[in-house]
Amino acid sequence: EDVQRLPRDRPVFLPKRNESDRPVSAQPASLTSPGGSSALDEETARAELYGLLSQLYYAAPSADLLSALRVAVTEAPADGAFLQEPWQVLVGAARELSDGAVAQEFDRLFGGVGKPEVYLYGSHYLSGFLNEKPLARLRSDLAQFGLARDEAMPETEDHVAYLCEVMRYLIAGDDMSVCHLTSQRDFYATHLQPWLEALCDVLQAHPRAQFYAALAGLTRAFAVVEAQAFDMLDS
Repeated sequence: EDVQRLPRDRPVFLPKRNESDRPVSAQPASLTSPGGSSALDEETARAELYGLLSQLYYAAPSADLLSALRVAVTEAPADGAFLQEPWQVLVGAARELSDGAVAQEFDRLFGGVGKPEVYLYGSHYLSGFLNEKPLARLRSDLAQFGLARDEAMPETEDHVAYLCEVMRYLIAGDDMSVCHLTSQRDFYATHLQPWLEALCDVLQAHPRAQFYAALAGLTRAFAVVEAQAFDMLDS
């Protein structure tokens, strides 16, 4: 099945909500080393990291985003922070590669018409095909949150960038009826956790992935942190 080339000149589209609801800010994530000194700092950092992942998986990063990444702080506030090393690897990859090299890597891995070298859609990893039952279930769950795909967005809702943006909303959104830890845990466990590691495996093993192999390393480490935190809610 054909997959449209992901546009490089558009921001990630936020999930649409009713006009009376205020969406999460579409401003780029703050580029600081993941980790915080308080519960509030931690939640802010989680939301910002999901936002950054969403931007980087949706399109080749802009010159401004790469510039910010290259000068980002790489030392975590606390020694031994689990995400510090993969964050440093990602920042190092951004510093090593030119803007053009990162854009070319994105296009090689995810772009083009037809079968991409790496799929970014959950349905592919969960069922082996696109637009299958996992996507239908996802749309049903999004409707429960009052969310829907922006009509201007060509990608389906199971694109990893879209799912990360939903997680950011569930962490930082204003609607407390859906933006809480239980919703975050259930959405993550159902729609990201079952296949995110497989995506990271493919990217880290790909011979032509450098920047995105580093991003996959950060994604994998963040997924471990998220899964452990959500497990604690059930204990």
